[in-house]
Amino acid sequence: MNDLIRMLGNSTFENYVALNFGYTEMAYQMSSHVLTLGFAVMLAGLLYFVLTIKTVKPKFRISSVLSVVVMVSAFLLLYVQQQNWTSSLVYDAETARYVLAPGADLFNNGYRYLNWLIDVPMLLFQILFVVTLTKSSFSSIRNGFWFSGAGMIITGYIGQFYEVTNPSLFFIWGFISTLFFIHILYLMSKVIKEGKEGIPETAQRYLGSIWKLFLFSWFLYPGAYLMPYLFSMGLEPALSETAVVARHITYTIADISSKVIYGILLTLVAQEMSKAEGYDYEHMEKAL
Repeated sequence: MNDLIRMLGNSTFENYVALNFGYTEMAYQMSSHVLTLGFAVMLAGLLYFVLTIKTVKPKFRISSVLSVVVMVSAFLLLYVQQQNWTSSLVYDAETARYVLAPGADLFNNGYRYLNWLIDVPMLLFQILFVVTLTKSSFSSIRNGFWFSGAGMIITGYIGQFYEVTNPSLFFIWGFISTLFFIHILYLMSKVIKEGKEGIPETAQRYLGSIWKLFLFSWFLYPGAYLMPYLFSMGLEPALSETAVVARHITYTIADISSKVIYGILLTLVAQEMSKAEGYDYEHMEKAL
């Protein structure tokens, strides 16, 4: 391991697996296809949010606009992430495995963190333009979302550089990131609880689904962050191609759930609230 560390330094464990063992055809292609699925779904989501923006009352449309921004950002950076995967590896006919490509950039999960640094505040702000806060201050919640969202991503970004070379720093930065995450959960639970007050029952159910989706999708991220250690069950990362594929799958499911499905559910909430306020797009279209 020490020889590998001298060669690769603070790069992610995906590169250590490539250098030490290489990837089988299945592992390489599964990762490539999952990464492709990630940015392709973002493009599909972009079309959905553009086409449905007029189905909600104008005062709710800023939420759809933010979804469009999230989709564009995620599509571009996840596309670069997928290209980074394929360009950093090359097929070695002698070993029948994919290994690090000579002279190419190493694989880097930093693209995901750059994407999250843009998207996380947007995702958290979105719901504030759909629900009405009955007790909390809009600006206070907004600032809390921005501060903890940015703090969570920045500290996680720093920590991921140490996942192989310094497990202690990896876990310390991960713990700090988790504190910000807990604060976000607290704020989101407050927003959803207050947002349910006085709105149609169907909209309340959609908000309940958003909270469940939020818990499911956002807890996948720390799981993916810890993936090398979940497979080793020890204090050294598992240099396993299975852990690499599992991380890519986990991150992709989390991204699709927390961005696309979340945005669709918010649109459904806005549509129900629009109807309750006399804005029924379907009937307006038929009248035209």
